[in-house]
Amino acid sequence: MSFELINKVNQAQKKQAVVDARSGDTVRVHQKIKEGNKERIQVFEGVVIRTDNKQSHTSRITVRKIASGVGVEKSFLLHSPLVEKVEIVRRAKVRRNFLSYLRERSGKSARLTAKNFDRAAVNDVRDAKAEAEAERLKEEAAKEAAAKQAEKENANAELAAKQAEVEARHAEA
Repeated sequence: MSFELINKVNQAQKKQAVVDARSGDTVRVHQKIKEGNKERIQVFEGVVIRTDNKQSHTSRITVRKIASGVGVEKSFLLHSPLVEKVEIVRRAKVRRNFLSYLRERSGKSARLTAKNFDRAAVNDVRDAKAEAEAERLKEEAAKEAAAKQAEKENANAELAAKQAEVEARHAEA
């Protein structure tokens, strides 16, 4: 196996457009969760405390938030098909890549100094494939709903026909 071949496969796995999330950013990560045969989007909002392998197909961010008084950290692969989108809510001035010191802090001491940025421009990352996939999922859901509705109407029509038949037999007797 040549390195070029491996590199070509890695590039094929990458998403075309990914938000440039940095340490200190407060982000909203929209992640696909599959439960049984249902799919839904779950949002995880917190501070990016670490970024890894930014240029690679294995680029990862670690997001930390406080949930019910307990610190929760989650790592997200940015190029994963399960990560629907990453939205930057606010930027902060930090001097390091790994903000591990935030783990020991809570309340006001865990606050980071906000930095002005153009939120609309930073978050305007369009991925045609992902949009097409979302549109396809919506169409499939609509088709399934229409099929279920038609099936229900057919069942109701059969019941009504049987009921009319039974009433006709009772009227004859």
